[in-house]
Amino acid sequence: MRLSRVAVCGGTHGNELSGVYLVRELLKEEKKGTEEHEEEGEKLVSVKIVLSNPWATQQCRRYVNTDLNRCFTHATLNGPMTDMAPYELIRSRELNTMLGPKGSPQAMDLVCDLHNTTANMGLCLIAYSDSDWICLHIFKHLQRQMPDIPMRYIHFDISSEESYSLDSVGKHGFAMEVGPQPHGVVRSNIYTAMKFGVQHMLDWVRSFNSGTIFDGGFVDVFTMVKHIDYPRDSESHNITAAIHPQLQDRDFCLLHPEDPMFQMFSGETVRYKGKEPLYPFFINECAYYEKSIALSLARKRHVAIPAIRVMTEEEQLHADEQELASEEEEEE
Repeated sequence: MRLSRVAVCGGTHGNELSGVYLVRELLKEEKKGTEEHEEEGEKLVSVKIVLSNPWATQQCRRYVNTDLNRCFTHATLNGPMTDMAPYELIRSRELNTMLGPKGSPQAMDLVCDLHNTTANMGLCLIAYSDSDWICLHIFKHLQRQMPDIPMRYIHFDISSEESYSLDSVGKHGFAMEVGPQPHGVVRSNIYTAMKFGVQHMLDWVRSFNSGTIFDGGFVDVFTMVKHIDYPRDSESHNITAAIHPQLQDRDFCLLHPEDPMFQMFSGETVRYKGKEPLYPFFINECAYYEKSIALSLARKRHVAIPAIRVMTEEEQLHADEQELASEEEEEE
């Protein structure tokens, strides 16, 4: 199927400013309505630009009441709502109506949600599937087009119903996470990497929709295994250590058992006690202190992806007929 409707969202976290300013810039370009946009956009893809959390963006805060990017599970979107509901809970339903509904045929074909991290992670695509060939081919295309930018594909192995972030509302979706950048700050190099990432993503979608065949290949996928919290005081629950200097800024560098992980404020070194080497990421992410996450750990796999191209109208008609026939057989 063609990816006819794509959403690019920024400001889901109001203090992650590359996405905020890029969305504002894209909205300005959309308002100008240049001939190039009209010719390419209308024929090959309709792009919806969304400032996801305007209240938090106005205040330059991650969120107003609760983390918007944790409000898109099936249960949260469909549960009871009171007059006292947090702003982000109300906003998540507005976005689900605008871009979804999640899991429905009416949902956006692709949702790209823009984020920044304080961790030294380069440009990452974060998705809930390691077999979504659309997302993996987009990642492969970005790698080819932006060879100077460190780039990784992160897989969170979570079911569709439990997937909690805005990008999960689309039929296909991912977060584009770019760092390092302090929250509440915009750095030109990080903003530019995100801008080019979005441009190349939309170029790939237009090429795909026009019938281009994309060759298969291999992609390294980092599947999240677990989160690790900071050492904490048993009574106050305050942290009692910081990320060890030998680990700081070494996202995606293999962490071996007995490698230094934390340095206690009293001076001692805490070492990694896992049974296998794993890849750390989101190391010392500022926004995750409140979530009790000092870093996350992942396994890396070399994933083969097939060649793909968009179905022709005849192929789609044939596929629809086969699906209908299969449903009728099941009813009998």
